[in-house]
Amino acid sequence: MQMTLRRLQNNPKLVLRLAKGNPLLKSITSVPWEFDDIVPDYVMGRGTCALFLSIRYHQLNPDYIHDRLKLLGKAYDLRVLLAQVDVAEPHHSLKHLTRICILADLTLMLAWNAEDAGKIIETYKIYENKPPDMIMERGNVSSHEKLINALTSVRSVNKTDAMTLLSTFGSVEKVVKASSEALGLCPGFGLQKAIRLHKTLHEPFLRDSRLHSKKVVKTTTSTDEPNVI
Repeated sequence: MQMTLRRLQNNPKLVLRLAKGNPLLKSITSVPWEFDDIVPDYVMGRGTCALFLSIRYHQLNPDYIHDRLKLLGKAYDLRVLLAQVDVAEPHHSLKHLTRICILADLTLMLAWNAEDAGKIIETYKIYENKPPDMIMERGNVSSHEKLINALTSVRSVNKTDAMTLLSTFGSVEKVVKASSEALGLCPGFGLQKAIRLHKTLHEPFLRDSRLHSKKVVKTTTSTDEPNVI
């Protein structure tokens, strides 16, 4: 058993459980695969496996997933439950499956058809040995990139607009001090975008709560009826 598991984990191919009529096979075209006598439906790499479940089948056979999990036990580090949403009202079933995934240490992935499901399995295999750099926060972001990110946080200002602003004015300080007319002269900026940017850059970060409270007091005082003695 240990030799079999070790062979599966080191296998360069995607391993599929021996089953009739696997609906995902037509969509798995970018990685080699082979059949084997395994407990999960798919073994995508070292310590990674997946169980496939149709929501329609789950509604008809709610005990099926529990039986599969008993057979799987605690094997594999990353355990994916790939659920195909093939019913009109899946919400109750998905809520139930989410609870199962939390208790059984599963990652729930949803697909809306067999093609989507196949591509999800395929992607896990493709990225089996890829480093996590693509999803990790970049620690060496340059100051220029930070300025670009700050400017693009303004609605309707894209990365090209931000680069245009910095190259035209030279610094964020000068961008903030520029008039809406000057901003509108930048390539790619119309009057409306310039006005919106100028307004955003000059809005206060926090609403003055004292002014708000004064308005409330004034309104309350003016509507109060005089006391009758």
